[in-house]
Amino acid sequence: MPSTCFVPIDLGASSGRHLAAMFDGKRLTLEEIYRFENGPTTAGGRMYWNLLGLWQHILTGLRATKAKHGERVASIAVDTWGVDFGLLGKGDELLGNPICYRDSRTDGMLERAFSRVPREEIFAQTGLQFMQINTLYQLLAMKLQNSAILEMAESLLMMPDLFHWLLTGVKGNEMTDATTTQFFNPVQGGWATELFERLSLPTRILGNIIQPGTKLGPLLPQVAAATGLAKVQVVAPGTHDTASAVMAVPAASQPGARPDWCYISSGTWSIMGVEMPRPVINEKCLALNFTNEGGVGGTTRLLKNIVGLWLVQECRRVWSLAGTTYSWEHLTQAAGSAKPLAAFIRPNDPTFLAPPDMPEAIRAFCQRTGQTAPADEGAVIRCALESLALLYRGTLESLEQLIGGRIETIHIVGGGTQNRQLCQMTADACQRRVVAGPVEATAIGNALMQAVAASEIGSIAQAREIVRRSFQVEEYQLQNAAAWKEAYERFLALRET
Repeated sequence: MPSTCFVPIDLGASSGRHLAAMFDGKRLTLEEIYRFENGPTTAGGRMYWNLLGLWQHILTGLRATKAKHGERVASIAVDTWGVDFGLLGKGDELLGNPICYRDSRTDGMLERAFSRVPREEIFAQTGLQFMQINTLYQLLAMKLQNSAILEMAESLLMMPDLFHWLLTGVKGNEMTDATTTQFFNPVQGGWATELFERLSLPTRILGNIIQPGTKLGPLLPQVAAATGLAKVQVVAPGTHDTASAVMAVPAASQPGARPDWCYISSGTWSIMGVEMPRPVINEKCLALNFTNEGGVGGTTRLLKNIVGLWLVQECRRVWSLAGTTYSWEHLTQAAGSAKPLAAFIRPNDPTFLAPPDMPEAIRAFCQRTGQTAPADEGAVIRCALESLALLYRGTLESLEQLIGGRIETIHIVGGGTQNRQLCQMTADACQRRVVAGPVEATAIGNALMQAVAASEIGSIAQAREIVRRSFQVEEYQLQNAAAWKEAYERFLALRET
């Protein structure tokens, strides 16, 4: 059977990539075509995404794909991080650059929202984890600051929706990314308009909900001319990158059964959760601050958002600005030589959201909590990684409470699988079998949803069978349980400091 070429465009908060995913009916192979850097730009006291710069990268990558694979390209699809958005005015005029979720405008917005609508009511309508970065609080900040842009806005498009609009001219809000906003009702399957109105936000900007696997249409004529790609479909995958990554988890399970595995989509963020047949919205879920996000195939991703390798990425960036650029290999070796389980941080503490100096923020937290601060680069990295692994353990225990049973296996997917230290630390801290891989899970899930849209794959279960057949994984077993048990007790004590 001739291979079909699906093109996932995977945009992360730190980099983006175009891949050619070749599917022969049995196996999927990936080829990276184009990669580029991404990150927020600070201007005028705000942190922006360079939307038009990203758009130029998308066009460049599509031209490179055309040159390499020509007429074999069947479809393309874009996924990105969640919560961020752009606004269109009358005549579909783009109203400024999207602002990054790490911008300080949402400081204090949770409290401002709760003064208008009680926390319990917001959760009852949305089932979402409370984080100040959520779209709801970004819009509330705009409203309270009398934003002229919000006043003029006619349409809200999440980041992947923006790129699909630029590609096709079709406006819509893909479901998995819409569920990250905290104004989507996962039980009713639509916007929580009553919540929007109670916060005095304009419901006119909320568009039609699009399901994963929807064919959006062909490229606009000018885009087809600029890239050389004609008669190519644009498909909405699970546009939230975690939704696509979870589709590529190489797990086998019975539909509707209680899950005995969980996933960690590991990258700048660590997203840890289970796949459920329906939302879990109850007092326990609220108390544990978990989230219900839309998944592919009508599933719900019951999960916790955890600050991930951002901690390490920012340390490396700060050291580079100071004049020393360390390779990842050097930092791994230095962390391996540092004293184990010496000091810990709470990775989700607000001080680590966007500090100007991450290594100093880590040291300051350790000193503030009565610990010996890590003295060198290796100790800082080890502190960050071990703290992540211990937070995974706490999250695992909470997941088991919510689903009412034991989780046997942790599947780690995404770029973080390449950090073998963190994978082993996760097995040690959680005292569970860890299966790591595939690395490019988000792009794989994106491509497989394109295959579903093309009727080349019939189900999510079949897609996961293809993943198991096509990509190798690595297993990690528990080591040194006693030391990690004692470390976890010290880690938990930090919550009360």
